Amino acid sequence: MNARFQTLQPAARLSDRVAEALAAEIQAERLAPGDRLPTETALSAQFAVSRTVVREAVSRLKSLGMVEPRQGSGVYVCEASIPPLAFDVQRAVSKEAVIQMAEVRRALEAEVAALAAQRRTQADLKRIRQSIEALDAAVAAGGDGVLQDVAFHRSIADAARNPFLLDTLHYLSRLLQGATKVTRANEARRDDFARAVRQEHERIVQAIEAGDAARARQAASRHMDNAITRIEQADPAFWLQEGTVLAQALMRPPR
Repeated sequence: MNARFQTLQPAARLSDRVAEALAAEIQAERLAPGDRLPTETALSAQFAVSRTVVREAVSRLKSLGMVEPRQGSGVYVCEASIPPLAFDVQRAVSKEAVIQMAEVRRALEAEVAALAAQRRTQADLKRIRQSIEALDAAVAAGGDGVLQDVAFHRSIADAARNPFLLDTLHYLSRLLQGATKVTRANEARRDDFARAVRQEHERIVQAIEAGDAARARQAASRHMDNAITRIEQADPAFWLQEGTVLAQALMRPPR
C-alpha cells in the first residue's frame, strides 16, 4: 500500500474531508481492492485529526460501499467482483457521458425509490433524513457535497432491500460518484439550480416517508430528468473549464 496522505488544516466537517481524501486514494487505486486501510491510530496521525474523526470518515465510506470491516482483521477496500466498465472514449464527449450516466441513474433510482417507499422501516427513514441533513450541512460549510449526495441516494437504496440493486449500484459506484461531481459542480454555479436540487430531494424523501411508491418513483425520475436539463443548460464556459476536467472520470479506460 503506497498511499501517502497530507495533513489537513482544521476546518468544519473534518470527517468529510478525511472521507474525501480516502475515497480519492481508492478511486485512483493507490488503495486497491483488497488492501487493508491503515489503522485508526495511523490515519489519525497522518491526517492530524482525532480517532473519532477517522472513525466517522471510515463509516461514511462503508455507507458508500467502498470499504468493509472484517472481524478482528481491520477495514478493507471492497473487492471488485466483476471487471470495471469500459467506455468507447472515441464516441463520447464529456457532456454526453454525464447525460448518459444520468439516464442510467434515472432507470435505477426511480425503481429504488419506489421499493424504498414500500419497504422502508423507521430506522431507514431516520438514516435517510440524517443523510439529507448531512448533505445540507456539507454545502453550508462550503463543501461540494458529492460524498454526501451519493450517501443520500445510497441510504434510499438500502431501504429498498434488494441486494441485486445494491450490487449494481456498487458496480457503478465510481461512475456514479464521477457523474455526481459534475452535476453538483454545475448546480453550485447557480442558486436556482441548488434550490431545485434541494426541493427535488425533499419530494423524494416525503414520498418515501408517506409510503407512496408511485409518487416516489415519479419524484426520483423527475429529479434525474431535471439533472439532465440542468446539464444541458450549463454555461458553455463550464464545459470548457471545470465540467470537462471532472467528467474525465467517466471516460477513463480501465487499467
